[in-house]
Amino acid sequence: MIFYLYLLFSLSAGMSSNVDIRGMLFLSLTVVGVPGNMAVIVAFLLLALQESWLHAADAIVLHLSCTNLLVVLVRCLMETLASFHLANVFGDVGCKAVIFIYRTSRALSIWLTFLLSAYQCLSIAPPGSKWASVRILVAQNLPIVFLFLWVLHTSTSAGAILFSVSSKNGTAVTTSAVNLEFCYVNFPSDIFKEVYGAIQVSRDVVPMALMTLTSLIILVLLYKHSQHLKGLRGAGHAGSGTCGSKQRAAKVVVVLVTIYVVLYGVDNGIWVYTLTVRHTMSSSLISDLRVFFASLYAALSPLVIIASNRKVNSRLRCGNILKWRK
Repeated sequence: MIFYLYLLFSLSAGMSSNVDIRGMLFLSLTVVGVPGNMAVIVAFLLLALQESWLHAADAIVLHLSCTNLLVVLVRCLMETLASFHLANVFGDVGCKAVIFIYRTSRALSIWLTFLLSAYQCLSIAPPGSKWASVRILVAQNLPIVFLFLWVLHTSTSAGAILFSVSSKNGTAVTTSAVNLEFCYVNFPSDIFKEVYGAIQVSRDVVPMALMTLTSLIILVLLYKHSQHLKGLRGAGHAGSGTCGSKQRAAKVVVVLVTIYVVLYGVDNGIWVYTLTVRHTMSSSLISDLRVFFASLYAALSPLVIIASNRKVNSRLRCGNILKWRK
């Protein structure tokens, strides 16, 4: 984290080439995010092969890791290659593809984090409550939920295809464009920019508010459960350990949501500031910081999952992998 802070300070202070600094930032996210998300994906695929199915929560985490991997690959890796002049990926078609896929996968990552928090909240609800039937309904229709989220976010990210152009081809840039260093999101007018920006902010703020609410409910339920166990032990009864794994998973979700709210809160704050600027900025610094903080969640979340999910780290041990291969 100190390394990231130093690079961010260097970028903002102009201590060295901005392109080199941004390249180092995105390279570090790539180095952390790609193997981290791939490790989580491999662990759950091994689990699915060994047990022939996945619990709903595990399926959501697997889908979340896939979308986070997509975020890191299409944005961080591409930015790294372009910053160090290793590949020319940002022509007009490249800009449209990268920004569209990034916006779609970023939004999916946000909503899947909310879905995970909501499902874990339902999972630790008191047995016999009406929420138990809701949890079963969600689990049974999870493929439909995934499909709905994909359709929703691909459609709301279509503006990236319409307005994104390369900064290298000499296209006339309007005063409403957003500077992304190698690309411009070239909005035709301030109205288009504000409407599109409002849609993007709403798409983030709604799940942020909902996942914050579900996390608070999880914390309250965990507190009540701990008080109940203390009462049982005080009365001489042994506490049941059957819900231990669900409670551990719920605590991990709270950690993921906290990381998300902090990083994406910064991201959306910078985006709102970008919308208030009435001219195209000559530097991509503000946009670089926004993309960095958004991508940081995709890079850090698998580390939290690997460190805290017993199903994942048990299947990533060399002995288990070699045993499965035999």
